[in-house]
Amino acid sequence: MSKLKQLITEDMKLALKAQDKAALKAIRMILGSIKQKEIDDRIDLDDNQVMAVIQKMVKQRKDSISQFSDAGRTDLVEVEEAELSIINNYMPKQLSQDEIEAAVVKVITDEGADSMKDMGKLMGVLKGQLDGKADMGQVSQIIKTKLS
Repeated sequence: MSKLKQLITEDMKLALKAQDKAALKAIRMILGSIKQKEIDDRIDLDDNQVMAVIQKMVKQRKDSISQFSDAGRTDLVEVEEAELSIINNYMPKQLSQDEIEAAVVKVITDEGADSMKDMGKLMGVLKGQLDGKADMGQVSQIIKTKLS
């Protein structure tokens, strides 16, 4: 079992003992998504694969929050934000805007990129470096700004 999955399982036990229903619900949802992925692919997930599942859940929550906000459903926004805050506990520390920009500038310089035609190559390199530590949509916007 991956270390991250073990940590999540231990946190579920703590939430059970503390009778923290919100945390318990979110953690069970995480474990359910991990288990579903393991069953679908017929493998035991390693830490990187578990992190990919968690990242997908974060993205889903952010999308839901945006849609619920647009629809004026503050009750559902609050539920999604509570889940997101618990899910984010298992994400690596997020980089600041300045750190992301510095990484983008460095890769642009290293790769010799000078136009939007290099966008795919830059995103490929940066995805490997920043995956899980930065929102790749934000990285994409920074690249577009720097190359235009």
